[in-house]
Amino acid sequence: MSSSPSPSPSSRPSPGAPDRLKIVWIYPDLLSTYGDQGNTIVLERRAALRGIPTETVHLRSDEPVPADGDIYLLGGGEDRPQILAAQRLANDGGLARAVESGAVVFGVCAGYQILGREFGGEEGQPLPGLGLLDIRSGRGEKRAVGELVGDVAAELNVPRITGFENHQGVTQLGPNAKPFAKVLHGIGNGDGYEGAYSGRVLGTYMHGPALVRNPGLADLLLRWATGTELAPLDDSWAGRLREERLKAVMG
Repeated sequence: MSSSPSPSPSSRPSPGAPDRLKIVWIYPDLLSTYGDQGNTIVLERRAALRGIPTETVHLRSDEPVPADGDIYLLGGGEDRPQILAAQRLANDGGLARAVESGAVVFGVCAGYQILGREFGGEEGQPLPGLGLLDIRSGRGEKRAVGELVGDVAAELNVPRITGFENHQGVTQLGPNAKPFAKVLHGIGNGDGYEGAYSGRVLGTYMHGPALVRNPGLADLLLRWATGTELAPLDDSWAGRLREERLKAVMG
């Protein structure tokens, strides 16, 4: 973590950064059970501190998905809203078109499962997902509730993650998806790993919100979206809170 001074919101953009980032918060009326909207706030703030303007669209489930977004966010939700969200996103097709154009997608819990090929319905029956991640999710025997800690895949260059999970999902990765992190504490996918990613599409079971607890993960999404290295920020306070949380969980 950097100890360099934090740029002000009026700082010049990082070299090569776009003039504006469009962030699309998908279906807050269906997928916003655990405060995952905080992820949008963190992205807005960390972009602004680097002089990168943002436009955030809070997209309701009765509105078409714009295909010109830079970062798309999906949060957690209960069974019925999850099923409805998956159906509407599949029928709309805008998110799939955005991914084809190189957009970044970050899904949490129910949103993570929706991105896959299959997820479990209200009675555990398999239902079709969007197929944007090569994963299949079903319902496990026990509910995973509690702190989640993991070491992120080295190639992503993100520090150890910390979050909170509350789900009964079990997720299997196909050959075209990579595990996001190796679980050190908690359940995650149920196979010793947590989350999955492929290209610029990444999913996780972590709430917290995930990007609030893990600014390095927020910066990964911003790097993907801007296609450039970012100016460092002073994360000393966030670092202290992260260390306190990790120490409380890991000892």
